[in-house]
Amino acid sequence: MDKLAKALGERIREQRKTCRISQDALALACNIDRSYVGRIERGEVNITIEKLYRIASVLACDPCDLLPQVGFYPVNTETFE
Repeated sequence: MDKLAKALGERIREQRKTCRISQDALALACNIDRSYVGRIERGEVNITIEKLYRIASVLACDPCDLLPQVGFYPVNTETFE
């Protein structure tokens, strides 16, 4: 599993539980399959920006609140030169 996807999934799960929303309710509100929400929370898939925004909207938070901290996932800047 990708470390970044796993961290994102954990943050989504934490926010969902804070909001006291089930996976089923989140999936229904976001128009996403419930099993896919489970895969997101386990970090098994990389979600689109659109899905991130849908999820954040339902969880009443800013999408950036669901993202891991910038220093969490070091980027090799040599590839950008």
